[in-house]
Amino acid sequence: MPSPDPYDALPAVPAFTVTSDDFTNMQPFSPAQYSGKMGVPGGRDESPQLSWTGAPQGTKSYAVTVFDPDAPTGSGFWHWAAFNIPAGTTSLPGNASAAGELPPGTVELRNDAGFPGFVGAAPPAGHGPHRYMVVVHAVDVASLDVPADATAASLGFALFTHTLARARITGLGEVSAA
Repeated sequence: MPSPDPYDALPAVPAFTVTSDDFTNMQPFSPAQYSGKMGVPGGRDESPQLSWTGAPQGTKSYAVTVFDPDAPTGSGFWHWAAFNIPAGTTSLPGNASAAGELPPGTVELRNDAGFPGFVGAAPPAGHGPHRYMVVVHAVDVASLDVPADATAASLGFALFTHTLARARITGLGEVSAA
């Protein structure tokens, strides 16, 4: 049984649209979005390409998060947390995190693997499918006051009071038992 949707516990906000050239909503991630750093054969730890439209007026910046609520931790697993993305941005290229192609001013926090940037999917073999919730948050301030050494959960708390709207797409990941 999958874990509850963590966004159900947050205040409702309007939705806008996010798409990816790398995966389709509720379909498997491409191999590029799996984690070689965490031992998945063929994984490349490349942040997905993302494009978004329809953010509300008043959007002054964006944050992008990738969260696995199905990780066997009791608290999920943060794969990516980037914020202070300028309001004029409407897309990120694939592998933007590792390739240094994030817009100037963007801050990336440590993921739950312990380093700043994107870490790919790495569900434990045989644990079943995991959902990787990719969310673009439209933010009402140009710069969130979150330290660069904060946790992704701290960013989530700041987003609780500054999110105008959310665009969501979910990738799936599973590693077969050997």
